[in-house]
This record gives sequence, structure tokens and C-alpha cells, in this order.
Amino acid sequence: MHTARHCSHGMGRGYRLRCGACYWLQTVLFFLKSDTQITDNTGNNGHKTIENMKAFAYLRTSNVAKTGDKTDSASRQRDAIKRLDGFEVVAEYYDDGVSGAVSIADRPEFAKLLDAIEANGVKTVLVEDASRFARDLITQETGLVALIERGVKVFAANGDELTATDDPMRVAMRQIAGTFAQLEKTRLVHKLKAGRDRKWAAGEKGSGRFSMAEKYPDAVPLAKRLYRRSPKTGERRSLRKIAKLLADEGYVIRGSGKPFSASMVKTMCYGPLPEKGALASYVNSA
Repeated sequence: MHTARHCSHGMGRGYRLRCGACYWLQTVLFFLKSDTQITDNTGNNGHKTIENMKAFAYLRTSNVAKTGDKTDSASRQRDAIKRLDGFEVVAEYYDDGVSGAVSIADRPEFAKLLDAIEANGVKTVLVEDASRFARDLITQETGLVALIERGVKVFAANGDELTATDDPMRVAMRQIAGTFAQLEKTRLVHKLKAGRDRKWAAGEKGSGRFSMAEKYPDAVPLAKRLYRRSPKTGERRSLRKIAKLLADEGYVIRGSGKPFSASMVKTMCYGPLPEKGALASYVNSA
């Protein structure tokens, strides 16, 4: 019976009588203390400094408009991985502009990642989440199995191990998360397609970049005329000369007011002629 008469609750003051609860509590505290004060070679007051596990970071962006090292998506992935404690990223592999549905075998940076794993023995890969690894569920599972067979563990930024196979619930949750990521991708694709279809129906450009003929429909015909060969000498004006003549006529880069570059003039000269209403379509979509 746990009473004050039978237990002093001294917890380390040299008492003789202890109740069962105090005995087990002291035992647990002893082992906890022992676990956090393992002596190492660093002389850090008897506390062990846990070395960070070496790992590779894998990043992926699929939207061409969001590719590049300075994009929000790549920066977000790096920041999320850096917040994961206990790991030291020794190399980064970034598949820029690669869809999540693309097979693992067809990703150039992921192929380099596998080569590095087999070369230097690093067996840990860090990703922001399962969708960065792959949005398509079949692709995701195929890739994870390939890593598991090589003895590699994949961790998401929230600490979850994506390659855990000893926990059926974790495996099921990983598959469910991949399913919802695939569902979200499909929903987004349909939403964007519907938006493009509405623009095309309204006579506007639904997708893709605007050509020079669409952005500068009045300047393109003039650039083509200025690029014609001289009937007397058979020579053409230089692209920079044409850019200056266009600027003299008031045709400059919209927004900055600067003359067209030589490459822009070349695109005008060799590109298609503008269609009727091209400028209106560009202005309405801008």
C-alpha cells in the first residue's frame, strides 16, 4: 500500500523503505539519465554528441514556369530538408522540369543519385514529401522499392520514413498519401484545361508563350520588309540596324521602352506574320 508511513519519497536521500511506484520510477530515471550521459571522445561534459547522418537530398520540380535554382519551389524544398535534424546533406540531386509521373529510370538526376549511392555508401535520401519523390502512386512505389532493395532509407521533411516496411499501417498511409497526391494532380490538370478551353472559346490565347507576332503585330511586318535584300546590292540590313530603325518608328520593347535585341528582330524576320486581332488577344490575356 502506497502511504507516507511505508514510503518516504526520498528519491535518492538514502532512505530504506520505498513503495513499488517509487522504486520503478527511480529505475526509469536512472536509465534515462544513463542514456543521455554516455561518455564520448569529445569531452563534452560527459554528454554524447550525436553525429549527423550523411544523406543525399533529392529535389524535383515539374512545372517549366517554376524551374531554376532560385524558384520558390526549389527553395521551399531545400528549406524543408534543412529543418530536418540529425542529417548532413553531402550532395543534392535536382530533377528540374521533370513531371512526378515520369518513371524513376527516366530521371537524369535520380540516375546520378543511384550511382552515387552505389559508389560511396551513403544510404539515406531526404525529400520534402512523398509528392516530390513522385506524384504517381505506381511510380512512387516502384522508386521506393528500388531504393529499399539497395538498403536505402528515404525520409520526408516531417520525419516520416517513406521506405519503412515493417509497419503495415505506415505502408498503407504512404500509399494513401500518394493516391491523394495523384488525385490532386489530376484535379489540377482538369482545372487548368477548363480554363484554357474557356480562353480559346473567347478568342484568347489559352496556353503557351506569346510569339513576337502576337505581342508586336505592327512591328513584325515592318521588320520583315526592312530585312529584305537590297535590289541594288543584294545585301541585307543588320539585325541591330533594323532594331534601330524600328525604334525610330516607335516600336520598342513594351514596358521598358528599350530597342529590340538582335535575337528578337531575328525572331520577327523569320517568324510568322501576325493574325488578325493578335494584339487584342495579347492585351486581354496579359
